[in-house]
Amino acid sequence: MTTTRMAKQDAQKMLSNVPQEFVFWCHKGGVLTNLNELRDALNSMADEDYAYHANSQKNDFSAWVKDIIKDEKLASDLSKAKTRPQAAKAVSERLTALQSRVK
Repeated sequence: MTTTRMAKQDAQKMLSNVPQEFVFWCHKGGVLTNLNELRDALNSMADEDYAYHANSQKNDFSAWVKDIIKDEKLASDLSKAKTRPQAAKAVSERLTALQSRVK
């Protein structure tokens, strides 16, 4: 299997819905099943809801992306994001990159 093909398969997997038992439960009750939903949630949630999940003690978004989505790069970018808009931008940019691989 070529590296390009492997990258395409990895990207497709990262863009897919996660199994039901691994969905992300937001503090205010939303449920996220994929990176598109994560981007949309980060764009629309209140800053205090973001801070509940991402603060100096933890980053639930980064952990979910690393452990469940299996995207080390995005997990790293999310762990470095200090604000909700920065996190939303990181997810949006990564989605663009992943989607370009599966075309």
